[in-house]
Amino acid sequence: MTQGYPTRNFGQPTKRYCQTLDLKNDPELIRTYQIYHSESEMWPEILEGFHTIGILEMELYQLKERLFMIVETPLDFDWDTAMERLATLPRQAEWEAFVSRFQKCSPEDTSNEKWKMMTRIFHIYK
Repeated sequence: MTQGYPTRNFGQPTKRYCQTLDLKNDPELIRTYQIYHSESEMWPEILEGFHTIGILEMELYQLKERLFMIVETPLDFDWDTAMERLATLPRQAEWEAFVSRFQKCSPEDTSNEKWKMMTRIFHIYK
């Protein structure tokens, strides 16, 4: 972890959104949640939905039961419009209901209702 994670260059100006969500404090549920987010187990319809609405990159980081998500998009990306559209795409509601068993949220919540936007309080200013 101390070697860092490479980032992708999209050849265009981008912006990022940072969000957090808490998982249920159960080590077995957390391990299962990690498995379902692995490359081999992630539902392809969900990945396709992210691309369909214009998300360029999405990363999840975990510390115990706390998740941190970074979403990178083009500068003209409209979050609210994109999330409304995402909720209507194939298997999205099914996925949200499925993963809700691991998360501290309601099974009826959309992704946009579960994940809480974070406020940036610092960056290297120059």
